[in-house]
Amino acid sequence: MSQPLLEAKGISHSFDTLLFSGVDVTLHPGQSLSIVGRSGSGKSTLLHICSTFIKPNEGSVALFGEDVYGKSESDIEAIRRYDIGIVFQFHYLFKGMTAMENIEVATLLAQEQVDMALLEKLEIAELMEQKIGELSGGQQQRVSIARVLSKKPRIIFADEPTGNLDNETASLVMEVLFDYIQSHDAALLLVTHDLQIAARCDEVYRLESRTLHKNSTSLAHV
Repeated sequence: MSQPLLEAKGISHSFDTLLFSGVDVTLHPGQSLSIVGRSGSGKSTLLHICSTFIKPNEGSVALFGEDVYGKSESDIEAIRRYDIGIVFQFHYLFKGMTAMENIEVATLLAQEQVDMALLEKLEIAELMEQKIGELSGGQQQRVSIARVLSKKPRIIFADEPTGNLDNETASLVMEVLFDYIQSHDAALLLVTHDLQIAARCDEVYRLESRTLHKNSTSLAHV
């Protein structure tokens, strides 16, 4: 098997109380993994630890075979710019700019070109000259996903990316994400409350009782 793109081992973290302990997460090229669980269980915190934004109290995180939290801040920033993509439930777009300008900010930093075929797949190609404030919430979310994917990340970290979308648009977005990881030999780590979307991933885990369990049976039991 190929070298993991992500290998988190023995992750423990707490704020006022312990969120989780002894958590392991591994992602290989072409693989998708979803994490489900109750609100407040620490799903988003775990995703932020794996994606370089929160240093865990205990444990290690390796991206592309190298320890992340042993690196300098400038090296970590380079990983964020070139190698990983973060999709949040809220889009974090620049409202005074057009949709295309928002996407170009990311692609220029990553030294990539805007993927016009991707814009067609997301059904937003005709919206590129509109200001972000003129777009609906669903359109803005698809622009944010186009911004992430156009920089060609090796891992996509997605935190409730369909939480504010209708079922049809959510399905479209997930198809684009799955197509991307297969065509680019990338990987997807997804946090979601939507059990149907979670079930479409290669592996499903639930964060419960302060640890991460692989779900080997029906998601009806999550």
